[in-house]
Amino acid sequence: MATKTYAAIFDMDGTMVDNTPYHFKSWQAIFKKYNKGTISAQTYYTQISGVPIMDTLKGLFMDADEIQLKSLLKEKEGLYKEFYGPYVAPVNGLENFLIELKDAGFKLAMASSATVDDINFILGHLPVRQYFDVIIDGNRVSKGKPNPQIFLKAAADLEIQPQDCIVFEDSIAGIKAANAAKMKVIGITTSHGAGQLQPANLIITDFTELNPHKITTLFEQDR
Repeated sequence: MATKTYAAIFDMDGTMVDNTPYHFKSWQAIFKKYNKGTISAQTYYTQISGVPIMDTLKGLFMDADEIQLKSLLKEKEGLYKEFYGPYVAPVNGLENFLIELKDAGFKLAMASSATVDDINFILGHLPVRQYFDVIIDGNRVSKGKPNPQIFLKAAADLEIQPQDCIVFEDSIAGIKAANAAKMKVIGITTSHGAGQLQPANLIITDFTELNPHKITTLFEQDR
């Protein structure tokens, strides 16, 4: 049982669900349809994954107006849902870990660059919404990861100091954002190898490797 209140902040895509390959597939379809060349896995995982979709679209379609960009976003998200819908599943151990954290007195937040619609799509498949005290979506922030704004907003909404927060992330941009927020961070290797998810306090393959005691220990030791 935590003697002090800590917060656990979860990214969604690639962290709570291993959906990153399906986002990549939908981006490949968009690149092909609009003659934007090909997109390599390395480019996707290092430059697009974890970044707000609208930021990527603005860079890709620089002459598009707001209406066109929103239409492109809807098209991209529609493709992603079509590809991933039949396969939505939590990363192993997620729900049990969330329950254990709540029972241990942790405050929980989801902080995702995704749209509200995308978050609702995932939470419509996973029975975990009730565990989160706060959900921050991409529309709540003006600066995407690797800027720490989204994690700092989550901490503020939870009324927990950044140094008492731990972030769970799969993307390079997310790891950088967590570090910039001066929070503890655990990297999950759904999208990248452990060597790329640095600096991190811990690297895991799924949530079965964790328990609340292990998390509180990270706060009690120096990085």
